[in-house]
Amino acid sequence: MTTRLLLIADTHVPKRAKRLPDAVLRAVDDADIVIHAGDWVDLATLDLLESRSPVMHGVYGNNDGPDLRERLPEIARLTVEQVEVAVIHETGQAQKREERMDAAFPGVDLLIFGHSHIPWDTVAPSGMRLLNPGSPTDRRRQPVCTMMSVTIDARRIDATLVPLA
Repeated sequence: MTTRLLLIADTHVPKRAKRLPDAVLRAVDDADIVIHAGDWVDLATLDLLESRSPVMHGVYGNNDGPDLRERLPEIARLTVEQVEVAVIHETGQAQKREERMDAAFPGVDLLIFGHSHIPWDTVAPSGMRLLNPGSPTDRRRQPVCTMMSVTIDARRIDATLVPLA
């Protein structure tokens, strides 16, 4: 069985964008699981994704207030196709990230994070995959806004960075 995930983070609605881009909403409709790695900023985006997604997992970020923190954990954990997944907003500086996350998340196969708005796809010494989808609404120092499409099949993780116009 193949499971399709949509990874997004750092939407910052309505501060950085009035709403999610249409391409994100289409991708939500096509995904089996939607994962948001924090910095939603408003409850309406959480409500929208929960209403459109068959399964939605998310965490709060440093820009999320008490209303979002009441509904979301700091760290989310799930199992997809026998792949142990963890989601957190912030992992700290890029230098030695893989080693630090190996120590912080033993037994995790896939760690999804946000915060930097910078896409990231690496493998830690343990074999754990680290993915940051960037931001679909605030490209920061990147050429374009982004999200990630991931398929998991027989413990194989295939990730594709999706640029948004």
